[in-house]
Amino acid sequence: MNTLSDILYRVPILAVEGNTSQQVRNIHIDSTKVGLNDLFIAIKGTHTDAHQFIPNAINQGALAVVCEILPEKRNNGVTYIQVEDTRLAAAFIADNFYDRPSTKMKLIGITGTNGKTTVSSLLFQLFKNAGFKVGLISTVVIKINNQDFQTKLTTPDSLTINKYLDEMQKDGVEYVFMEASSHGIVQHRTKALHFAGAVFTNLSHDHLDYHKTFADYRDAKKILFDELPKSAFALINTDDKNGDVMLQNSRAKKYSYSLKSHSDYTAKVLENNFNGLLLKLNDTEVWSPLIGSFNAYNLLAVFSVADLLGVDRLENLRLISELKPVSGRFQHFISEKQKITAIVDYAHTPDALENVLSTINAIRTKNEELFTVVGCGGDRDATKRPLMAKIAGQLSTQVILTSDNPRTENPDAIIQDMEKGIEPTDVKKVISITAREQAIKTACKMAQPKDIILVAGKGHETYQEVNGVRSDFDDLQHLKNYLNKFDK
Repeated sequence: MNTLSDILYRVPILAVEGNTSQQVRNIHIDSTKVGLNDLFIAIKGTHTDAHQFIPNAINQGALAVVCEILPEKRNNGVTYIQVEDTRLAAAFIADNFYDRPSTKMKLIGITGTNGKTTVSSLLFQLFKNAGFKVGLISTVVIKINNQDFQTKLTTPDSLTINKYLDEMQKDGVEYVFMEASSHGIVQHRTKALHFAGAVFTNLSHDHLDYHKTFADYRDAKKILFDELPKSAFALINTDDKNGDVMLQNSRAKKYSYSLKSHSDYTAKVLENNFNGLLLKLNDTEVWSPLIGSFNAYNLLAVFSVADLLGVDRLENLRLISELKPVSGRFQHFISEKQKITAIVDYAHTPDALENVLSTINAIRTKNEELFTVVGCGGDRDATKRPLMAKIAGQLSTQVILTSDNPRTENPDAIIQDMEKGIEPTDVKKVISITAREQAIKTACKMAQPKDIILVAGKGHETYQEVNGVRSDFDDLQHLKNYLNKFDK
């Protein structure tokens, strides 16, 4: 066990009341999980301030409390540590408590608006296939070699990250690939971690409900690169003008990848169809079952990271050609009789939706209809709603606006926000159906042989969240069910 003074190493402390030589059994930010001789860290969340749960934590046996505001009534025998920012303190405490696990393996952070999950998941797949012991911390899942653990946050809290990194280190993991969201970065969830490298994929309109301005959103991503050590590498997509901004204050070794400009790693799309991509990666041709120019960027990022981590070039190309698509990312199938192509994609930003629809339009013959079923999440950036609908209207032949995860918002109000973005010339091709299952059913019923249906926004998610309650909902399963029903 660690002493309290040991796990407070590097924590910026304002005041201490009590004994710091006590042994700490465990650390928690959830007061309901606190037990005898545990440390409780009170964090101010978006909806709840955990300072109100300090008495509960003490009643359950907490020997120490880390807080921003000292409680008026203080218990004898309990140590109180006052800090300016409990999220920042939690990052250092977790790192110390688990004995700095990120320094014992190569941790690579992937950030950007689109592509984080795909790049991190494909890197996990590639290194696992190469015979390494490997870990993954992503939106979809946390993986330790062959074990899967479910997660609800793109970037989990500091305690969860370090707990799993500790498990990975004990299991002999050599490489860990981790999504680093803008929320996670500014909330210090990645603070104190030792990154061996970081990747910037791209930047577009998202999360402005949280960051308020695009510059704030961009600068949140930049923190990851600012804090890299000299020994790390920083890899950016130079086709995105924000890539160079990421490198401005970084001490890391700087590398770049692109499809359109001069860079260290380059790719060219030679063929692009519903069977996959033929790419030229640094002057060598390679085939991949992944689809679309956005996946050309993802594959190039993966190739670049593997090269920077020392994977043999020929072996790297072989492994790239064997990578399988990530769940909910341009996941598609073709119905048996009518040959209707059905696609599920996580595209939930204007840029991602435009990428997916542009990819479909580049492949299709234009003799078939393209149905897009799309919604926007509630309690999130409302400014992107009309943009999403506008893009769907411009790049589809038929559009069904529907509910996504409305959370605590009225789904009809969200759809009304989306409808404001529809251009007058596209109004006749757009209908609104609030119930998502009914929207998918309608698209399947309207589709004729060889038409294409895209269901966008939820991708890998197998639930729908309404008023805090998650119910089972799988876009891909509903698509399969209704296309089978109407496939005559």
